[in-house]
Amino acid sequence: MEPLLVITNESAASADETNLEAALEVLRASTSVEVASTSNPGELDGVLHRAASRRIVIAGGDGSLHAVVSALHRRNELDGRVLGLIPLGTGNDFARGTGIPLEPDQAARAIVEGTPTPTDLLIDEVGDVVVNNVHVGASAQAGRLGAGVKSVLGKIRIGPIGLGRLGYPIGAALAALRPQILHLKVEVDGEVINDLDQPVLMVAIGNSSDVGGGTTLNPEADPSDGKIDVMVSRATGRLARLGFAALLSRGEHDAHEDVVTARGSVVTVAGEPFWTSADGEIAGPESRRTWTVHPGAFQLLR
Repeated sequence: MEPLLVITNESAASADETNLEAALEVLRASTSVEVASTSNPGELDGVLHRAASRRIVIAGGDGSLHAVVSALHRRNELDGRVLGLIPLGTGNDFARGTGIPLEPDQAARAIVEGTPTPTDLLIDEVGDVVVNNVHVGASAQAGRLGAGVKSVLGKIRIGPIGLGRLGYPIGAALAALRPQILHLKVEVDGEVINDLDQPVLMVAIGNSSDVGGGTTLNPEADPSDGKIDVMVSRATGRLARLGFAALLSRGEHDAHEDVVTARGSVVTVAGEPFWTSADGEIAGPESRRTWTVHPGAFQLLR
């Protein structure tokens, strides 16, 4: 097996260090491994500069994966790059959506035994990337609120369990009390699937399926199919929201009468100012944003 460069998060907790060591033991039994810990974009750039042709393994969550893929894209070094993922985050949604084992040692074994699989990437008009999912409206509002909760609870652990993973559920509960309703025009490959006269609760644009630690927003999304999956929820009334939330908890919300789904290559959202949550990174407010799928932008071991 080719040599590996494993990139970790310097702020990882002790329980994560234990899980990481179990994964590294599996990797080191098959090849040479260098471990590099980073805490900011500058350090990450320095590590990538010396990566050369080695395969890169990200030991972390969706945010860590987003940071590495974004940096490689910015450096024009993503094309053809082979990446692996050991899920050590609080949500690990991209791992769920791609079938990567959530147990770190099993994920390491999947890296050793896996096949490089072409994996898509979403890129917007300013060059920002989305590896997993970007959403607008109530789900982004939940992400904004959850990020604040996570920053506090993330410092607290009960045994091996970090309370940071409660951030998104708590954020979602807070957002449900007073959801942000938006008038947005949503286009998929030039076809309008929601116009400004139809208020929306949320728009989910998925390269993969899950967000928020296991909430399935785009059930059919596959990051290897060259398509973007789009879900628009028009469930803006109180009863409609309750019905939508009940179906969402079971992953059956695409059957709700107020839900519209579509698939395509280019998605544009425009209208009154909105925030986005892309791989957990909050940005905005925006009045227009377009995402385009780039099929097989990198190779993922799985």
